[in-house]
Parts: sequence; structure tokens; C-alpha cells
Amino acid sequence: MDKNFSFLNSISEISEATFKKLLEAATLVNVEAGNQLIKADESPSKVYLLISGFMRAYLSSETGKEYNKKFFLPYNFVASLTALIKNEKSRLTYETLTDCQLYEMNFEVFMNFVNTDLSICKLYVKTLEGVFMDDEKRQLEFISMNATQRYLALKKEISDIDSLIPQYQIASYLSITPVQLCRIRKKLNANY
Repeated sequence: MDKNFSFLNSISEISEATFKKLLEAATLVNVEAGNQLIKADESPSKVYLLISGFMRAYLSSETGKEYNKKFFLPYNFVASLTALIKNEKSRLTYETLTDCQLYEMNFEVFMNFVNTDLSICKLYVKTLEGVFMDDEKRQLEFISMNATQRYLALKKEISDIDSLIPQYQIASYLSITPVQLCRIRKKLNANY
């Protein structure tokens, strides 16, 4: 069975005909590391399904400091959802951290499917529920865990994160400095 079809069916049941309809409306693209698929202060028009590679969504301050909001692993939907829904400019930049393969689809085309196909509508609702639960989980981590616990939770989710991206980006995601992250790693290594 096709991995992409299996992934979508793990969210909400769709038929092979519906999957084919989605595939025909999507384009498979290969994107090199360091490319910005969605830029801050631009109006996005597409949604993506990350098939391989690693991405991030981040906010840049006026001074140029970057704050990582989310990391994306394979089989994750990637979109500036608020900007798409409200038809406004994205506040975040979505960047490939490694070479990536993605399906891209025009959001209006997708929403037309949502409004005309019940199984795609259910898929959309289940995806939105997943986004909400992920955001809630991250918020709870920030109010209930210290930096070491947040780092260990991230390592549990993405075991090889230390080899995938630079330390300063991991630190940014954890809302700590790279020096603090270095201390946490040293302490953890000393305990093992």
C-alpha cells in the first residue's frame, strides 16, 4: 500500500478514488536545504505534505533573532494556517533544514475539496484537531517542564535532532540560550 495513502488513512479514512483526486491536484516537489517555502510578511497560497526531510517554522524579531516555533518531520502537514484561513500575510517563515520532498497543493483547491467531499472534510477536521493538540502539548510543556525536561521530551520525539540541526536552533525552540543547552547536555552526559 502507498505510504502516503496509509498516512492519510491513519488520520481519517479516505477511499482510493479520493486519494487519487488529491494526488492529481498536488505536485511532488524536491526542495534543497535552506529554502523558504513560506516567507514572513507574504501571503501564502499553498499547503504542503512533507514526505522526507526536516523543516522548521520560525519568527524573526526586528533585530533578526529567530525563534523556532515548530519542527516538521516526514509525514507532517506544513502550512501557515492562520494566514491561509484569514487570507493575510504569514507571521512565520517556513524553511527546509535538510533537502526535502513535499507534495504541494493550492489551498483554495484543497478547500474546494473540503466543501464538496465529505471524506476530505473529515480529513481536514482531523488534521486541525491534531494541530490543536500539538500546540496544546507544547504550551503545557512550557508551563509544566523545566528546560532539561523540555529537551528530553524533544529528544524523545526526534531522537537524532542533535545531528540534524544546529544547537542554536534547538535552543531557540526550547526558549533557552545555546550556552544553557550546552550545560544541559553536559549534565545529562555526566549522568549516563
